[in-house]
Amino acid sequence: MTSTEIVELRRVIGQMRHCVSSLRAKYGDVAAVQRLANDVERMDIDATELVDLSTPRQREAPRVEREVVVVPDTPYDESLWKDADDEGLGGYRHRT
Repeated sequence: MTSTEIVELRRVIGQMRHCVSSLRAKYGDVAAVQRLANDVERMDIDATELVDLSTPRQREAPRVEREVVVVPDTPYDESLWKDADDEGLGGYRHRT
């Protein structure tokens, strides 16, 4: 987006904000006017994000502390599965 487009977008959003203010004065704070005001505010936020995207800057990935979890290759202790059921499969062990 060029700077001319950004300036024009900001100008139009300002005009829309002014129109919504006029509608609010005429109709009050009804739901339709609230939605229009919310839409104009959302467009202003989106326009700001576009300006931020068009501004070149060095981006760096956030630093994240990582914890390594080691999963052993040895079989699990059978007592962990005592009285466990596999849902939909009729149970872990057949009971007679």
